[in-house]
Amino acid sequence: MSPLKLFRAVAVAEAITWALLLSGMFLKYVTETTELGVRVGGMLHGVVFVAYCVTTVVVAVDQKWSVGRTLLGLLAAVPPFFTVLFDRYAERRGLLGDAWRLRTEQPTGPAQKLVSWLLRRPLQGLAAGAAAVVVLTGVALLVGPPA
Repeated sequence: MSPLKLFRAVAVAEAITWALLLSGMFLKYVTETTELGVRVGGMLHGVVFVAYCVTTVVVAVDQKWSVGRTLLGLLAAVPPFFTVLFDRYAERRGLLGDAWRLRTEQPTGPAQKLVSWLLRRPLQGLAAGAAAVVVLTGVALLVGPPA
């Protein structure tokens, strides 16, 4: 899967989970019928939010994004549906390639070496990415919901 396809899939998934969470909030706070939508939508959104952040960092390192652009990509996960807008912005500016640069190029720093290792060993990279999402989601659950 290319950086473009992976980033787009996770960006769209993050927007969809935002919609689920907002629908659940409507049911809970406006109609006062159930809080199940917030529980399920909130958990799904939290997991996909973390996955989006991990994906953004991996793509940013591989595609040589600036720190500012990387932060913009991460901040796009905060307002509802902005991940899709950032995806379009990044594609229009050629920031999302059709190939992973660090699969073939020599990495130069610690972040590039880690991302290169993840990309050159897809099964281990997928497992490491999933583990990172699980651990970071667990930390977020320990810290508690945003206030």
